[in-house]
Amino acid sequence: MHLTRLSLRHFRNLGTQDLEIPPDGVALVGDNAQGKSNFLEAIYYLETFRSFRGAHDPQLVAFDRDVFRIVGALASIEGETREVAAAFQKQGRRKKVTVDGREPDRLGDAVGRLAAVVFSPADVELVSGGPSERRRYLDIVLSLSVRGYLEALQDFNRILARRNASLKDRQPDAVIGAWDDGLVRTAATVMKARADWIRERSPSFREYYAAVSEGAGATMTYRPDIDVDADESEEEMRDAVRDALDRTYERERRQGTTAVGPQRDEVHLRLDEKGDELDLRDYGSGGQRRTAALALRLVEAATVRDVRGQEPIILLDDVFAELDPGRSERILALMEAEETGQVLLTAPKDSDVRIRRDRLPRWRIRDGVIEA
Repeated sequence: MHLTRLSLRHFRNLGTQDLEIPPDGVALVGDNAQGKSNFLEAIYYLETFRSFRGAHDPQLVAFDRDVFRIVGALASIEGETREVAAAFQKQGRRKKVTVDGREPDRLGDAVGRLAAVVFSPADVELVSGGPSERRRYLDIVLSLSVRGYLEALQDFNRILARRNASLKDRQPDAVIGAWDDGLVRTAATVMKARADWIRERSPSFREYYAAVSEGAGATMTYRPDIDVDADESEEEMRDAVRDALDRTYERERRQGTTAVGPQRDEVHLRLDEKGDELDLRDYGSGGQRRTAALALRLVEAATVRDVRGQEPIILLDDVFAELDPGRSERILALMEAEETGQVLLTAPKDSDVRIRRDRLPRWRIRDGVIEA
C-alpha cells in the first residue's frame, strides 16, 4: 500500500495542512529547523504511535495547542483503501487511535498498518549507544512483524515491574514468587522471538554491510542475558529462565530487583576483520557505525517485505549527509535495486535529492508550511 493523503492538525510546528501524496513519493526540501523531520515523524507516528525521535506525546503537540491529530489515507494497487488516525490530548494525556474509523481493542492491534521504515542520521545510536538502543530496535521490528510479540513484551514488562516492586518492598517469598510463572512464560516468548529473528536475519545484515563497505565483514548475534542456545525451543527457554531465577533469588532479595531476564539482553554488532571480531561500538569508525546502522534498517525493510508481503514505505531523513561519497553511492545503488514502495525524503537542497531524482516531486517547507 502507499500513502495517498496526510492530514495534519497541530503536530509540532506543522499547523493545519491537508496533503495529497504522489504514488512514487516526494522530496521535501528546505533549510534546517523548518520542520522537515517533523513531516516524516508524523507519518511514522501512524506506524507505531510513538515518535521515532524518542519524544513523548506531550512534546509533539504544538506549543499553543492542547491536541494534535494525524490522519493518513492508504491505497493499494488492487484498490483496497485504509485510513489510520491518531490523536493525543495533553489534558488527561489521552491518546485515541482508529483504523477505518474504529478504535482497536488494544493499541497493539493497530500498529504496522503503513509498513513504513524510517532511516535517520540518529540511527547511528543503534550501534554507538548502549544495549537498550538495540533492544528497542528489536522490540519495534518484532512488534511489527511477529504475531503476539508486542502483547508478550507488554505483559513481561508489566509483570517485571510488579515483581521488582515486591522485591524492593521486601515482600514475603510467596508474594514475590506469585509473579514467577508469568515472568517465565513471557520472558521465554520474548527471547525465542529475538533469537529466531536474529538467526534468520544475520546473513542479510552481513550481506548489506558488505555491499556498502565493498566487501568488509560484519556480524549480528544475539547475546541473551540467560544462558540459552539460539535454537532451543520456547519450552527449553522457560526452563532456563526458571533455573536462572532460582539461582539469583538471594541476590535479588539483597538488591531489591530482578537480576536476570530479557530486559538485560544484548545484540552484538561486530566487525569481522581477518577472522578477528571487534565490537563496532568500541572499535568501529564513524563510517563503519553508520554503515551498520543502515544495514539494520535495510534488514528491517526486508522483514516488512517478507512478513507482510508488501513493499515498505521508505522514509529518509537526510540520511546521506554524514556518509562519505563512496558509501553514499553504494547505498544509493543498493536502495534503488531493492523492492521498495513510496519514498518520502527530506533534504536541505535540491542537489541532495539523490534517489529517484527524476521521479520525486519537489515540495518546499518554510516555518512548518509545506508548499506542494
